[in-house]
Amino acid sequence: MPFNYHGNRSFTAVSIENNAPAASGVYGLADAGGWIYIGTATNIKAELRKHLERPSPFLKSHRPTGFTFEFCAEEHRAERQNQLVEELRPIANREAGQV
Repeated sequence: MPFNYHGNRSFTAVSIENNAPAASGVYGLADAGGWIYIGTATNIKAELRKHLERPSPFLKSHRPTGFTFEFCAEEHRAERQNQLVEELRPIANREAGQV
């Protein structure tokens, strides 16, 4: 099942501030070509800010233009991430051997 309440938001500082929750969950980064990365966080807003302000070398070369998220309790985040990675097959997770 794809992200619950999937809604793509712009991957900008203003959009992260206005749309991302400071809550536990899973999140996805994408561009027009598809999914780039799916991750987990205790604080989704803080994690997205980190990706924007200090992108990994991979994200520097595969620039996300949008993000989405869903709330998820800590004890279920890894399982939900695995489900989304298996279904959506984001390129960074594939390269990291997570698929």
